[in-house]
Amino acid sequence: MNLKTLIKSVEVERIYNNKNIFISSIHSDSREVKKNSLFVAIRGEKLDGNNYVKQAINLGAKVVVFEGTCDTNQVGIVFIKVKDTRQAVALVARNFYKNPSSKIKLIGITGTNGKTTIATSLFSITKALGYHSALISTIENKIDSKTFEAKNTTPDSISINKFLNNALQKKCKFVFMECSSHAVDQKRTYGLNFTGGVFTNLTRDHLDYHKTFKNYIEAKKGFFDQLPSESFALVNKDDKNSDVMLKNTKASKHYFSLDNKSEFVGKIVNQDLGGFNLAVNGEKIFSSFLGRYNAYNILGIYGVCLLLGLPKKKVIGCIAKLKPPAGRLEFHKSKNGVYGIVDYAHTPDALLNVLKTLDGVRGKQSKIITVVGCGGDRDKTKRPIMGEIATKFSDFVVFTSDNPRSEIPEIIINEITNNLKKNNYQKITDRKKAIKKAVKLAKKGDVVLIAGKGHENYQIFKNKTVHFSDMEELENNFKGTN
Repeated sequence: MNLKTLIKSVEVERIYNNKNIFISSIHSDSREVKKNSLFVAIRGEKLDGNNYVKQAINLGAKVVVFEGTCDTNQVGIVFIKVKDTRQAVALVARNFYKNPSSKIKLIGITGTNGKTTIATSLFSITKALGYHSALISTIENKIDSKTFEAKNTTPDSISINKFLNNALQKKCKFVFMECSSHAVDQKRTYGLNFTGGVFTNLTRDHLDYHKTFKNYIEAKKGFFDQLPSESFALVNKDDKNSDVMLKNTKASKHYFSLDNKSEFVGKIVNQDLGGFNLAVNGEKIFSSFLGRYNAYNILGIYGVCLLLGLPKKKVIGCIAKLKPPAGRLEFHKSKNGVYGIVDYAHTPDALLNVLKTLDGVRGKQSKIITVVGCGGDRDKTKRPIMGEIATKFSDFVVFTSDNPRSEIPEIIINEITNNLKKNNYQKITDRKKAIKKAVKLAKKGDVVLIAGKGHENYQIFKNKTVHFSDMEELENNFKGTN
């Protein structure tokens, strides 16, 4: 692509060695640079792309986009100084792939909890209705039946636009994308043309990154601030932050709720371990999902489908056939009648919701035995809160390692348990042994909840990442092979 076309709409402060050249590829990772490419030197949280400019040039970069200061005295290289490299790379990516989001129905889902369930379910429904569709999620990225690895909840700007372009080539009509607060804050979603956006809820999370809850709110709100006037914004009216999300949006405003009057209002008619019935605007919707928080997810799913103009009756039929995404209240039953649940709950609110849900559907004599920990190098303030919730709403808890990363696992566990009032717990650092202990304690009718890692099939330590799957461990213990 011609350089002039490539940097259209980018806020350029100065161009050094300006000349009309053609670019064959664009990159923000210097290791991926090829001959005749453009390299954007992004200033990240930990790394400064300006330190990798020389490497990019040696690999064949002909154009370098940077902010701040950079050695521009290199023959044959065009240097473009911009105010914001994150914003610049988003626009460059959009231009390079010829604005794919404007030619497809792109739906973004944001919020603390529920993003994966809603995005994955919408993908499944549109596929079942016969549409070519794509998914960008925490668990996996998909174009129809082809699966791609998901490295981040929301990929970088170049990857997103490349993926959307690929989806267009495969004739996809819909793309459903999780939009994390990190992604919005880092402008990975900047410049995308969303058909609609969904807000699920907001509880404390990622304060290690955002520092304050106010910053976290502003990051989520930033997604709705970017929505164009022809798009829709569908939000959970029962969440106290819903109006904040919509304060400056140009999109048409729509609401779903269980407790307030709204466009899509629902009521749980009955529920058990097999699922629940939800009455919505005169319609009855069955879901095999569990819990009040999943009732909100179903309302969000239903609302998006109707706002997209999909046939109501067929949508209701598809919802009844939905299965929870991997690691989201994923259910297994042993031959001895013990119920095992694997869930991604890694925030206080998510853990509370799961435990309250299980408490509401378990048998009168059934006990809840929970295995849970907290990730290292993440928000430390939530650790004692997680411990208090786990011991309050479980009959017994085994506190263990999550992804300790650079921290010492025993210290993390102690920070969870130091101020606990109840003594209904045990500390077992080894997650494999912790799961084995929980299953051994369980009797017929009891529920073993393994929380925190969900779909993840790895465990991250200071110097290594090893294979580890909660579901595999649960099933092996149920079979007696562990």
